[in-house]
Amino acid sequence: MEYRPSLRRKLAGFALMSFSMVGAILPILPGFIFFALGLFVLRHQYMWAHRGMAWANGRWPETTGKLEAMEGRMLVRMNAARDAMLRPFRRG
Repeated sequence: MEYRPSLRRKLAGFALMSFSMVGAILPILPGFIFFALGLFVLRHQYMWAHRGMAWANGRWPETTGKLEAMEGRMLVRMNAARDAMLRPFRRG
């Protein structure tokens, strides 16, 4: 497991996990999806989330692979947008 502590990822992961608890009560929110996304976000933060994602990867390998590829594309886009926003402030 590669441990990468990040306060933003922890907050986002626990927010998704709390949405899953609300989704268990309300029929409008799909609780399991929020729980799985919370595990995905927290997988590099906590060992229990990493084990949960390993179980999900064994059960649904195509889906977790697609999710990780989507995360990679999203990070590339976010970094490009950040660089474009900061470009006017850089010297040189």
